Amino acid sequence: MKFKTTANKTLVALAVASSFMLAGCQSTASTPSEEQVTNVAPVVATPADTGSAEITLEQAMAHPDWLGRQPERAFWNGDSNSIVYAQKQQGNELRDLYVQAVNSQSASQLALNKLHTVGAKNAVYSADKKQQAYAFEGNIFVKNLSTGQITQITHDSAQQSKPQFLTDGSLAYRQGNAFYKVDLATGRQVELVNLHLDDAPKGVQEPDTYIAKEQHKLIDYIALTHKNKKDREERKAQINEQNDSIANAQFYLGKGKRLADVQLSPNGQALVAVTTESRSWRDEGDIMPNYIADDARVKAEKVRRRVADEKPISSDVVYIDLKSGEQTTLAFDTLPGFDEDVLAAVKKENYARDGKTYKSEKAPRAINLMMDWGWDQSAIQWNTDGSQVALMLEAWDNKDRWLATVDTQNNKLVSQHRLHDDAWVNYAYNDFGWLNNSDTLYYLSEESGYSHIYKKPLNGKATQLTKGQFVVSNLTLTADNSAIYYKANVEHPGLYEIYRVNPANGESEQVTNLDGMTDYQLSPDESKLLLTHSKIMSPPELYVADAKANTQATQLTHTVSDEFLAKKLIAPKIVAVPSSHTDQPIYAKVYYPADYKEGETGKNRKAVIFNHGAGYLQNSHMGWSGYFREFMFHSLLASEGYVVMDMDYRASKGYGRDWRTAIYRQMGTPEIQDLADGVSWMADNANVDTQAVGTYGGSYGGFMTFMALFTQPDLFKAGAALRPVTDWAHYNGPYTSNILNHPDVDPIAYEKSSPIYFAEGLKSHLLINAPMVDDNVFFQDSVRLVQRLIELEKENFETAIFPVEPHGFVQPSSWLDEYRRIHKLFKETL
Repeated sequence: MKFKTTANKTLVALAVASSFMLAGCQSTASTPSEEQVTNVAPVVATPADTGSAEITLEQAMAHPDWLGRQPERAFWNGDSNSIVYAQKQQGNELRDLYVQAVNSQSASQLALNKLHTVGAKNAVYSADKKQQAYAFEGNIFVKNLSTGQITQITHDSAQQSKPQFLTDGSLAYRQGNAFYKVDLATGRQVELVNLHLDDAPKGVQEPDTYIAKEQHKLIDYIALTHKNKKDREERKAQINEQNDSIANAQFYLGKGKRLADVQLSPNGQALVAVTTESRSWRDEGDIMPNYIADDARVKAEKVRRRVADEKPISSDVVYIDLKSGEQTTLAFDTLPGFDEDVLAAVKKENYARDGKTYKSEKAPRAINLMMDWGWDQSAIQWNTDGSQVALMLEAWDNKDRWLATVDTQNNKLVSQHRLHDDAWVNYAYNDFGWLNNSDTLYYLSEESGYSHIYKKPLNGKATQLTKGQFVVSNLTLTADNSAIYYKANVEHPGLYEIYRVNPANGESEQVTNLDGMTDYQLSPDESKLLLTHSKIMSPPELYVADAKANTQATQLTHTVSDEFLAKKLIAPKIVAVPSSHTDQPIYAKVYYPADYKEGETGKNRKAVIFNHGAGYLQNSHMGWSGYFREFMFHSLLASEGYVVMDMDYRASKGYGRDWRTAIYRQMGTPEIQDLADGVSWMADNANVDTQAVGTYGGSYGGFMTFMALFTQPDLFKAGAALRPVTDWAHYNGPYTSNILNHPDVDPIAYEKSSPIYFAEGLKSHLLINAPMVDDNVFFQDSVRLVQRLIELEKENFETAIFPVEPHGFVQPSSWLDEYRRIHKLFKETL
């Protein structure tokens, strides 16, 4: 990949950097050469501390309305000259819609009777870009972008969705499992296809047993009735075949199936439907008692099944030719590795532990549509004219991802790309599509170790378009194929800007230069970018910029409150902590005490390490964090003399494939090694007493708190585990099976990774904060661990329960109670 240099920005080390410098580390310019390794300054520039009014715990945990009500769900209006966004009302959970011109600093609230007039984020456009179609409240609308005239296509209580302009100029949409086509000039509506999740009707059946056959021979009435039924059936078939006024495109996909996805071709002549078993997320699940129900009784809430209850599920890919009426189920046996025993080594290890020998044998694997947790696209993508279709498929065992097209002449799938990972294929970075008016695919892949863009003609070799030790995401292709816009952290792992690459020559150029976290949407006319941008100390606001290299952005919204801006908050510094186990450093936010002086000695500082949740999440970046309450809490701790560290431990997002998969089959081992390096770094660089360090976190961070206190009992003096996982066999399948396989296949991984197996190691003070109506990490997780600690006769632990809270706390009183307890724990033990 060749970069055009569009800025000469360097990440500047702070004045304190001299005490943190790593040998050989240098800052980098914004556009690295093809082979350049991304080395960055160990400490990078972040905003200065803000405000003068002291932050209190009560204020930090208050309802976030006081921060200002930031714009939400923003999207372009069809005219490309204005934007639409939602804003929360003060004091309740309702949202209003606002429209703002890109050349204005003020927005106007949209009246409720006009909500249907502004399109939608997922609106679609006609080939000539003169018309826009979208769904609002289950009805379909078409807007003429020249005149602004809006035509309501449907006006009923049925739910319509997925409007789509076809190549003949008509509009298609989906209603239930049927697709309809509307002639926009005449308004005539035609049912293109109706899919039934049932077995096809068998029609009039011939007698097939001895006594049935004899009945037809002996009883004339039976024979006559049977003949009349056959006559009517044949006549109906003749009418359907010869009379085109009748909609007869009925297709049957099988009983007991669920429609995972279906996509109609742009020419309206074919579709691809993918079905799977009808088992839902909560089938074979459990119940969750809700003790604070509105009727004062104990309410049994149905919740998800556990990974230990998961069974292999495979899908059927059905190609339907609407012109011929032919329906074909495509086999997976043309995909390379479809029958490989990819877990042979894991099975062998687990068998050996039980004194058994494993014999590897090939067998078809369960395969389904790819599930990307950050997608706003389908895993089925047609090319422009509908002559080719591509699907992204994944193995149920999480080791393979295929990008396959359909050979309609031979009724088979053709593999265009296979991504195999001995750990697991990422459930992010899976964007793909077709170059416009082309049979060339483009897609993201982590095969180089980082998510990058590739292109591949159907009968040719793949070409890598972006290269380097950074992560690419959020692809948008222009209509003329001249550019694919993307988001990437080229300059620093925690700094995200917008770039674009020319698919023809792989030449990239930087578009934005805002320093922070930036997301984008390309305008319908492709002339401008709508940017959502934030910094460490500043919540997200909306900006607009021209869609060109080295663009200058204009801020559109100013929603942060004066009250928040007045608060005295300590800005964290992002540092690179040397790792004892990898060549890559561990990037971390560090909040220095307000009275900290560079070079101070005595090792007398107390410290806290915060463990972010989700595992695969990045928090040591230069944008506003979803952990904004924790940010203020950390600032409060720093004002009281603590050093606070927030690490992007191994498994965190944004650092490439190897960083992500370091925890494969050993969750809680690499991460705690990284925490230990963090403690050492603070002792060497921030005057921290290693005997006065605590840790805390929620969800995955709560799990890490357990693993730290249980497996390295001398590392932390105290820890608080919030909504914590204690036994991974009880967590959900889609997340856990990626990392630990399935418990019936790899019990070793679960026993190596679950805190409940290491509870005997507890020596330090432990606080467990457990919400009771948590349908993500069950309250039972904490209950089982508490009983284990009781049976182990442990003394230094206590549990706080939160009866009305789900996984993500909602009530300010609960937030305050939780963080008062954490604050008290550290105050008393450190």
